[in-house]
Amino acid sequence: MAMITIDEQRCKGCGLCTIACAQKLLVLSDKINNQGYTPARINATDRCTGCALCAEICPDVAIAVFR
Repeated sequence: MAMITIDEQRCKGCGLCTIACAQKLLVLSDKINNQGYTPARINATDRCTGCALCAEICPDVAIAVFR
């Protein structure tokens, strides 16, 4: 099973990963990080296929995918 980690302090909340996720598992959080942005978060880790499109499109390199 794949696992995604998101570095919330590095994420600037651009939302590109939410568009790239084919399973629509990523959403922007309601809470604000130390930088003043709303970082991305994953809704259902058990449904992740590990395609890593979210990590590839992330301009801040805030997402890591483990398979």
